[in-house]
Amino acid sequence: MTEPEPEQAAVVPLYLRVAAALRSDLADRQISPGSRLPSERSLAHRYHVNRQTVRSALQLLRAERLVVTDRRGTFAAGSQHRSHVPALTAHRQTFPGGAEAADALVRASLSWEAPPASTAGRLALAPGEPTLVHRHVVLSPGGTPLQRSVSWFSRPAVAEVPQLARYRRVGSAVSQPDLRLLYHWMHQAGLRLTRRESIAVPRASATGVGDGTARLVVHRVVCDQHGHALEITDIDFAAHGAAWTYEFTG
Repeated sequence: MTEPEPEQAAVVPLYLRVAAALRSDLADRQISPGSRLPSERSLAHRYHVNRQTVRSALQLLRAERLVVTDRRGTFAAGSQHRSHVPALTAHRQTFPGGAEAADALVRASLSWEAPPASTAGRLALAPGEPTLVHRHVVLSPGGTPLQRSVSWFSRPAVAEVPQLARYRRVGSAVSQPDLRLLYHWMHQAGLRLTRRESIAVPRASATGVGDGTARLVVHRVVCDQHGHALEITDIDFAAHGAAWTYEFTG
């Protein structure tokens, strides 16, 4: 099987490295559809991690429907498993700014800033207190901004999600961060998420997105099981140049 890349160890969580190695083996058919994966103990020994790390990696692959687990063990998903997946069932929710952020027409960054006063209280922050902010811009081939989004994270989110907390140690902005698995990280931290979004059509462009003739703005609030805000995101995009897709999982 393909080994995880050692140079990624300081950046990528161990369970994601193990999942990436197994995902590569599945894609290359080194693990053929329907065949049984090695035991958790064997995988832990192979990748020099503990069994809980292996379990987290397998949980992620199950969410992606790449493997299935029953009383006999864990198996590479075959056509008989995929045939039971409803056509309209969406993949796991992802956060913007992932692998596609490497594209020259996408710019993403993470930094520490104080949110607007109107937002600070909702994020459990004192006025002027900085927090983690994610900025994401999608550009047209000509360099015109088609979409801008700004996400502010609450104090509880940064405290309870280790993958966010590690950015406290970063002194300057992080370019092209990979937060695709943000919601998976939140679930892994024991947070049960609810997401509320409101959509509006603004009268005039205040952000320089598109040509100002067809735009939408989306305000998203992601809360935990206690109703505490974890993430507040504002998205402004040119409606004629981007699609907005809602995905639901059962």
